[in-house]
Order: sequence, then C-alpha cells, then structure tokens
Amino acid sequence: MVLPTQAGAAETSPIGFGAGTTGGGSASAVTVSTLDAFRSAVTGNSAKVVRVNGLISLSGQVDVGSNTTVLGVGSSSGFTGGGLRLKNVTNVVVRNLNISKPVAPSDGITVQASTKVWIDHNSFSADRDHDKDYYDGLLDINHGSDNVTVSWNTFKDHFKGSLVGHSDNNASEDTGHLKVTYHHNHFSNVYSRIPSLRFGTGHFYNNYVAGADTACHSRMGAQMLVENNVFRDTKIAVTTNRSSDVDGYANLRGNDLGGAATEISQAGTFTTPPYGYTAESASTVVASVTSGAGTGKI
Repeated sequence: MVLPTQAGAAETSPIGFGAGTTGGGSASAVTVSTLDAFRSAVTGNSAKVVRVNGLISLSGQVDVGSNTTVLGVGSSSGFTGGGLRLKNVTNVVVRNLNISKPVAPSDGITVQASTKVWIDHNSFSADRDHDKDYYDGLLDINHGSDNVTVSWNTFKDHFKGSLVGHSDNNASEDTGHLKVTYHHNHFSNVYSRIPSLRFGTGHFYNNYVAGADTACHSRMGAQMLVENNVFRDTKIAVTTNRSSDVDGYANLRGNDLGGAATEISQAGTFTTPPYGYTAESASTVVASVTSGAGTGKI
C-alpha cells in the first residue's frame, strides 16, 4: 500500500469503501469547456473520461452516467452555482474539480441510489454570508447509495457540509447501505455535517476539521469510526444524540480533539473496517492534509 504521507499525489485508485471504483478507466479522454458539451459528454453508461477545462456556470445539476471519470484540468476548473448528480448509477470518479456556491435546492455533488463512487481531490466551497438554507449541501449521499470514498478534498465556508442519509424516515431504503469512507479531507469554516450520517456505516480518518460547530454526527443507528483526526476551534467533535429520535453509535481512537467536546451516548461495534488502509498518526495529519488536499495536487 502507498505510504499515507505520499498518498495525496500517488493514489490512483480509492482506499476505503469505494475501493474498486474505476470510472471511465482507460477510455480516451474528451475535453470540454461549455455546459452543453459537458452535459452531452457525461450522458450514458459507456466508459468515458471527461476533462473539464475552465469554470462553468450552472443552474441546477447535471446528471452523470455510469462508468464515468470527470476530471478538472489544472487547479481552477469546475462548476459554480450548481453541481453534479449521480442518480441510479455505478462506478463514477470525480476528481480535481472546483465546485462552488451550489444554490439550493442543488448540492455541489449529490450521490443518490448509486454505488462505487470516488470523490477525490476536489475543492468545495460556498460562503457564510447568506442564510444557512441559501446554498444546499456541498456533498450529499442518500437513497441507499453505497461503497463511496471521499478523499483529499477541501470543504470550506459553508453551513451544511456533507449529509449521508437524508431523512430519519428512510430506514427501509438506507439500512445496510450508506457505507462511506472519508479520509484526508480538510473542512474549514464548515458549521456542521462533517459528516452527518443516518443508518449507514462511516469511517472518518485522518481528516482535519477547523472552525466547526458540530462535526461528526452519528444518528438513527448509524455506526461511525472516528480515527486519527485533528479538530481545531470546534465545539463538538463527535455527537451521537442530537436532532434525531434515535441515537447513533461512535467509536473514537487516536484523535487530537483540540479541546472540542464529545457526546457519545452509545459506543459502536464498527471498529475494524473491511478493507486495507493505513491511518497516519494525528500528529502528522495537519501537514499532510494542508499540503495534499484540494485541486491542483494530482
């Protein structure tokens, strides 16, 4: 396995629940610079690699087909005003995109009823100048989606970061699914949902969280392993007992809480992820994540 201190630039495939996701694989890349060209290029389920060159303004979301890799060119290409939707698809990779200011009801990326997804080295952002509901989520994963890895991204200046499982009332669809790994992400000035997880199984390791009100939130019976992360200027690092009728479960190990509180009403049974990984010590996380996360690093 790649050493974690090198992994920011060296990972060519996802670690975690999204392992095995290949996207468009070795398909010949197509480069697009307009919304119409992008929408056409990502349609359908054949293997495809679509490179986005420049910043494209969106209203709403663009649907991405199965077996697709979407890759930003350079460090400043991507989308603003809306986002991407992965609905009823499988095997999708999204890397190196700037995704900003997704006006509600659009998320920056929505993963809905989809499997095998890798969200890597993107830069998500909005602002905290508007009401908390003006923008929607930066990255939301819902409706029984499964086997997702979220790695080496930056999330900044936002209220609602990453929601996994959209409703307390969706147990029939979500139970046994919503398995998500978050590693080496940088959450800066994001108020909450880092992530908020219902029903599913979440592994949150080697992330750097700064300036949150409530970070990791396990609810509705979700199982969360929170391992070797760093929290700074954060009120609640992990909670299992807010905002839902049923508490979640959490296990914590090796974290640098930086004075943040924890509210763990139930210790979980998820202690050993079913995949190979190497969690670096919390003492090196800030250096690794600040140098390696976001666009322009792969």
